Amino acid sequence: MQTLQLTNSYAALPAAFYTRLQPTGLSAPYLVAASAGAAQALGLDPAQFAEPDQLGVLAANRLPPGSEPLAAVYSGHQFGIWAGQLGDGRAILLGAAATGDGPVELQWKGSGRTPYSRMGDGRAVLRSSIREFLCSEAMHALGIPTTRALSVAGSDQGVVRESMETAAIVIRLAPSFVRFGSFEHWFYRNEHEHLRTLADYVIAQFYPELAGSPNPYAALLSEVTRRTAHLVAHWQAVGFMHGVLNTDNMSILGLTLDYGPFGFMEAFDSQHICNHTDQGGRYAYANQPQVCHWNCNALGQALLSLIGSVEETEQALSGFQEAFADKLDALLRAKLGLTTREDDDAGLVNALFAMLQHNGPDYTRFFRQLGNLSSGGPDGDAALRDMFLYREEWDAWAERYRSRLRREGSVDAARKRAMDAVNPKYVLRNYLAQVAIEKAQQKDFSEVRRLLTVLERPFDEQPEHDRYADLPPDWAAHLEVSCSS
Repeated sequence: MQTLQLTNSYAALPAAFYTRLQPTGLSAPYLVAASAGAAQALGLDPAQFAEPDQLGVLAANRLPPGSEPLAAVYSGHQFGIWAGQLGDGRAILLGAAATGDGPVELQWKGSGRTPYSRMGDGRAVLRSSIREFLCSEAMHALGIPTTRALSVAGSDQGVVRESMETAAIVIRLAPSFVRFGSFEHWFYRNEHEHLRTLADYVIAQFYPELAGSPNPYAALLSEVTRRTAHLVAHWQAVGFMHGVLNTDNMSILGLTLDYGPFGFMEAFDSQHICNHTDQGGRYAYANQPQVCHWNCNALGQALLSLIGSVEETEQALSGFQEAFADKLDALLRAKLGLTTREDDDAGLVNALFAMLQHNGPDYTRFFRQLGNLSSGGPDGDAALRDMFLYREEWDAWAERYRSRLRREGSVDAARKRAMDAVNPKYVLRNYLAQVAIEKAQQKDFSEVRRLLTVLERPFDEQPEHDRYADLPPDWAAHLEVSCSS
């Protein structure tokens, strides 16, 4: 970690955008886990992370060269209600490291109080840190745009939540941690010069191709809207639920940002709510596309004064529905192994999801098993058929699907290879994370590390790890995840 040479372009913004401060590191830290893939992207050797000097950086007790630690201010809508000023209440940005794919910012999460902590202690607990670490890397392996996680460092020092827990720090990675709420902050404060400064910074650093547009600010909104639409299409296709899609949790780069009460769909229910705090279901699975569209509109409102007219702002936002529909259509076609288009394909997909809703099979296991279906007849359907309570519904839909495959000349073996490459066998189920967390709380980190290796290859069979693809046990039905971390 001491070989990193960091720069911090965000620190060159006016002082109103952040507070410079030193982190509050962990006492007597220990390494819980590290991502070899994320480390290699930074040119680091994770085998050295347990060494005292290296661990000191992971635990926020030492600074890499060039660090300019700061906590950024932002605001946001939370559960659809304007919440006012927020900010990095427990995160500190160190700076960016050069990589082959461009600069990547490093951020400590859980490194103590900042001026934006409000009533919080600025800490993250081991439980939530492990969940974020594992899911960040799992989403990356699934090919879904996301922040990444380099490491989790833990400590025995206590943190009070609903009960006494222990502290941890995650190092998160992303090209930028600027959020929709970063723009809303200046809009609602009527500080339009700061708003322009931030927009110019984001365009120059991350969207330089937009600088020559007739209206760069409209082009920025249009591109962010497109990326957000594509992101939520990825979520819907894989069955991922973010859980708390506030505008301060929306990335200006279209990345999955801020892993809190997330979940992956198990027994299919389009109205499933993964966040126990979300009693009204605002962020239920089926609502994610419309909420992300709402959030883009909130960003559009913040950028309106820069764009210059309501008409241009609305035009920039208007592409969301088409971008979402086109991306989801492409992803679902791939999940179904379809290589051609027919007029009634939407009917086939709609009938499938109506059947999933009525029967509630495990979402991930169903699509993975669907690759084994024979286009020739139902003789090999037993494993799929057994997933459905109303088997006559499966029989009818399966025959319709088989006929569709035959019309395009689908070859079973080739189709299975293609479907297995997009339908994961392994996702981060809540019960898998819970088992790893409980062992880690007893200082056994082997399960966190083993689970990471499985999730890094979600599309591979990995027969030695078949149990990680099992249905959740009965006790998992009682697991609840909330915003508390």
